[in-house]
Amino acid sequence: MENYEKTGYLKNDFRIFHLKDARKMDIAYHYHDFDKIVLFLSGDVTYSIEGRRYELRPYDVILVNAGEIHRPVIHSDMPYERIIIYVSSGFMREYRDENYDLSRCFQEAREKHGNVLRIDNLEKSSLFAVCRELERSFSSQEYANGLYQKVLFLEFMIWLNRALINNHANYLENEVSNEKIAAIVDYINAHLKDEITVDGLAEHFFVSRSYLMHLFKAETGYSIGSYISEKRLLLAKTQIQNGMSVTEACYACGFKDYSTFSRAFKKKFQTTPKHSGKII
Repeated sequence: MENYEKTGYLKNDFRIFHLKDARKMDIAYHYHDFDKIVLFLSGDVTYSIEGRRYELRPYDVILVNAGEIHRPVIHSDMPYERIIIYVSSGFMREYRDENYDLSRCFQEAREKHGNVLRIDNLEKSSLFAVCRELERSFSSQEYANGLYQKVLFLEFMIWLNRALINNHANYLENEVSNEKIAAIVDYINAHLKDEITVDGLAEHFFVSRSYLMHLFKAETGYSIGSYISEKRLLLAKTQIQNGMSVTEACYACGFKDYSTFSRAFKKKFQTTPKHSGKII
């Protein structure tokens, strides 16, 4: 099995970075086990997420759910500048009730296949002002700075979700170079608990086995088998963290044998399933 890279490690509830690369880079497909927000500031960049591509403009907001395979494709030496916020999924779950859910934007991005938001006059908005203040707070040593950062982050998430609710943001239309591969990705993610084989997918989508395997790798960076395995392991980890028993998560996420699941889980996350329930 190929070992695709999980990048970025988050030991806090959230973290912010301001990055600027002055030369063209080749960034491989990767994923995180936390949610990610990118405020794109400049560059000649197409963002690829789960087989869909987005042509970015300055001040677009990119939402990447935990486990989504993605990469920026950088087309020139134009400086690639962005603000990145890593967010613990467990932390976000603390801020939802019958009146609000601060993870709403991530849920809608996943459901609508709309990972990029274009917000009216973002650079002049309260959302962007709060983001910059949050960025500055990470270089401050002022009184109660940790609490202040938390307040700023929550305010940022409130403004982001309000932009969606009040129709000040539009989901950017994505480009799919191959509609069949996009449909196959959606099918796999909807049927992770079921038996999925390359031959079964080829038959279901009326394509040859060899063509399917070649095109899927080209569009997602993964072989089909690796993609399914990664997604099942990530889903199982999330289910366990949400309170599901380890055994139940094993079979609910499509694994047929517990020992095989346990070995794969330990190899992927460097911990056993029963010790993964606590979200750090």
